[in-house]
Amino acid sequence: MMKTTLALAVACIVLVTAMAGTAFAASKTNQVNIRYVPSKNPTHQQIYTEMKRRGALERLQIFLSPFRLPSTLRISLEGCDGEADAFYDYASITICYEYVDDLWENMPQEATPLFGVAPIDTVIAPLYEATLHEFGHALFDMLELPVFGREEDAADQLAAYIMLQFGESDARRLIAGTAYAYYFDENKTDRCRSMEEYAGEHSTPAQRFFNVLCIAYGADSKLFADIVSLGYLPESRAEYCDEEYEQVQDAYEQLVLPHIDHVLAEEVRSKSWLREPGQ
Repeated sequence: MMKTTLALAVACIVLVTAMAGTAFAASKTNQVNIRYVPSKNPTHQQIYTEMKRRGALERLQIFLSPFRLPSTLRISLEGCDGEADAFYDYASITICYEYVDDLWENMPQEATPLFGVAPIDTVIAPLYEATLHEFGHALFDMLELPVFGREEDAADQLAAYIMLQFGESDARRLIAGTAYAYYFDENKTDRCRSMEEYAGEHSTPAQRFFNVLCIAYGADSKLFADIVSLGYLPESRAEYCDEEYEQVQDAYEQLVLPHIDHVLAEEVRSKSWLREPGQ
């Protein structure tokens, strides 16, 4: 009886593995669809028009085209009934107009003292980071990737790693703009954080600020040298950032890289993806 049960269990494992292998074998590139959904809220019309003019989702669609996915992934810009958020659910990423509206509302009038971030980059960078963060969740789900630790932290790391694969100028702008967004979020209020916030699934904005700076410095200590020299990242943390970056890189190469078309990826990496600040 035990031998029969064991044989059935082994057969089931082999069958499931074979089915999974067949599903991933059918994976293909250019699996990202995009959609700008007109909002019922007239105040979102400017965001709708500006995002389409800049081709924000189209650029992300092309940048993500080398990833081989087992099914279509949709990225939508749409209204969320007043909730300023971005989220992944069932092969679909939703970026809320309300989230982009908050970014526009908080956009400074001139380059920021922190890293000299251009005003438009305080909108575009966190928008890209949020989308890539949710794309991380999509990869974990659709490719059935293991995650050791909190998935939200892993998605942050994956998003930062992908941004660092852009060209130097774009990577610098994306990291700086993302860091500014976390810094602004952490310092926009003088109130103390509640225990519920500390217990949340996301790290605090301050922690995310230091984490994204660390992975950037670990990737290129020359390009991001001022992160440490200006005191934004403590030397005690910076000392080990190259190791933190290598941990993410190793995980990416083992788990994600097999699902990427390398020829198409090189074509994508050779292009510039951000418009100039004044455009």
